Amino acid sequence: MNMKTLRQGFLAALMLPHLVLAGQPEPGEEVIDQVAQLGIPAPEVAPPSGAERSGPYRRLVIKNANMIDGTGAPVQGPVTIVVENDRIVELRGGGTGSFHPGDGQYDGDTRVIDATGQYVLPGFVDAHAHLGSPSHALVKNGALTAPDYVTKLWLAHGITTIREPGALMGLDWTLKHRELSDAGVISAPRMKVHALFPETMSSPAQARQWVRAVRKKGADGIKFIGAAPEAIEAAIAESRKLKMHTMYHHSQITVNRMNVLDSARMGLDSMEHWYGLPEAMFTDRQVQDYPDDYNYNNEQDRFAQAGRLWKQAAKPGSEVWKAVIDELLGLDFTLDPTFTIYESNRDLMRARRAVWLDDYAMPYINRAFLPNPHVHGSFHFDWTTADEVAWKENYKLWMSFVNDYKNAGGRVTAGSDSGFIHGLYGFGYVRELELLQEAGFHPLEVIQAATLNGAELLDMADDTGSIQIGKKADLIIVNENPLSNLKVLYASGHESLNLETGERETSRGVLYTIKDGIVYDADVLRAQIKTMVSERKAFESGRAGQERFPPSE
Repeated sequence: MNMKTLRQGFLAALMLPHLVLAGQPEPGEEVIDQVAQLGIPAPEVAPPSGAERSGPYRRLVIKNANMIDGTGAPVQGPVTIVVENDRIVELRGGGTGSFHPGDGQYDGDTRVIDATGQYVLPGFVDAHAHLGSPSHALVKNGALTAPDYVTKLWLAHGITTIREPGALMGLDWTLKHRELSDAGVISAPRMKVHALFPETMSSPAQARQWVRAVRKKGADGIKFIGAAPEAIEAAIAESRKLKMHTMYHHSQITVNRMNVLDSARMGLDSMEHWYGLPEAMFTDRQVQDYPDDYNYNNEQDRFAQAGRLWKQAAKPGSEVWKAVIDELLGLDFTLDPTFTIYESNRDLMRARRAVWLDDYAMPYINRAFLPNPHVHGSFHFDWTTADEVAWKENYKLWMSFVNDYKNAGGRVTAGSDSGFIHGLYGFGYVRELELLQEAGFHPLEVIQAATLNGAELLDMADDTGSIQIGKKADLIIVNENPLSNLKVLYASGHESLNLETGERETSRGVLYTIKDGIVYDADVLRAQIKTMVSERKAFESGRAGQERFPPSE
């Protein structure tokens, strides 16, 4: 299949309108699989773990650490964390007494990590994390995203759990990676996989059958983008019955029929991004003020006008604003804002020159970010100062609502949506944490959003999300204090000037990510990722054999 045909297929599958399966799906039909739709060979499965991992250990001891427990509590240290068979059994120095009795004697299969002066956090939960995107194959010398490239970038940034929204690379393929991760075969976070609900669905009966079918396949939840309201209502009801999770990106072509309040009242667990929230607060209109020549399938139209939406809603602090917050609180609703994935809209030049792109971004991903009407999210065809100014104002209002919701007691999580619009896996997640702080979150609240809140959303808080006796040892060890500077979490490090020596220094960032009792060395992960990128660049320049990276056209 040539590149023109691939692009046309991707345009039909992704943009008309956004991941649609042609025709009405039959009950139990295979869920949307973009890779199969485009005629691209199925991607390879991630290879087994290697030098980046050690363990699992019967006993793991992290001694003399500064602990940030994920609950919003301040730092405690020094604390020694004792783990046996992947469960925290002792927190020496933790609690109100702040008494540290010293180290014990350990024998047998014990790994001791001296974390003196370092910081230990719960493993991060990325609440909106795609395991690659077929769009990367639609550029010159493109390729399907290597799964181990993505999973290792996640682990290198301390992400131990992801919520996969839509299984764009294929549901069976994504579920296979979940299985391999759970078994400790591959280096990857654990995955909660959500199947993508067909936008063409209109029958409530078929919607319920479809949900049962994907549950039988093994899906943990459902992601909605839009469909007939009665079909979505039936699917949410069936999902709750089957103890599946639900998430919704309220697309602009369906939001006039169902906004965030409508879906939350049906029992939806979380909204993604922010679509549907301003529309729930319209007071002098029912439809967004679209220009006469607006075309949703022209993605610059779509995103330029999205940046002008919040100012059309009720004002911050108004009765309508507060009423929406109160109702969503009563429904135990979760906001997953993904601030990071739209940030290039308010400062395109910054996004194009992010310091990590040279060493950590696959070249075909960098090219997929460039303006291209056939690749989703590559829409900056003629991005203007006015567009950026509108988006900056949009962010102020959007962030104000999210912060007000958090202050009222609402649950806010951290999600990245990387792989699109200049968002790179792992790096986009840390940037999301920075943007939560910009929105008004205290750094301790940022960490809580990234850990315990994500675990609560996924009904995993009994096992993970905070450092607590009895919970799994999902942990991150960081060389510097992330509360002082979240930038130290970036795999590329944080650069500063040593005023005594006059030399520039770069922080080490995450040292270890621990998941399911397995210790992943972040230094090794970073080196492996940089090697993957350099080998791909060498292949594209003709200096390497083609057996590892077959041409895409």
